[in-house]
Amino acid sequence: MSNNRKEWAKRVPEFLVEAESLLAKTEECLSHLQLISNDKDAIDCMLSTLLKLASKADALALAAVSEFSLHIHGLLNHAQNHMELHDEALSALKDCLTLIAWQLELIDQNTGQLSLDETEQATLIEAFAFQVGQSHFQPPVNSKPFSLVPYLERQA
Repeated sequence: MSNNRKEWAKRVPEFLVEAESLLAKTEECLSHLQLISNDKDAIDCMLSTLLKLASKADALALAAVSEFSLHIHGLLNHAQNHMELHDEALSALKDCLTLIAWQLELIDQNTGQLSLDETEQATLIEAFAFQVGQSHFQPPVNSKPFSLVPYLERQA
């Protein structure tokens, strides 16, 4: 086992604890938004927490978690300036956060592998994008693009 692998294995449990804490914070922000739609402080908290999670995941080469967090961040950041976050949008956001929590649970702490079907990520991103009026969502620069099927086509 290489030194990099040993170092990674030591950092993963610490990351998972921190990631769980960050996700709890996003849940608090979401609860606040469900009470007070478009509360600037709650949105700013959610945005900074998603960026922190993406950064921490990226540092451990957990691209699926990092990129998904950045996609959510990009959509939320755009939405706050262009629309009210209605109940359906907040529900779609909650679904995205739930998937991140599941992804964190599924990370193999020995290998760092995350067996993942990206279809669910793409579906949830597209649903959130649809709810916030971004039918032509552009992912953050340098992120891996998802292959998206338009949300309306899946609903038919």
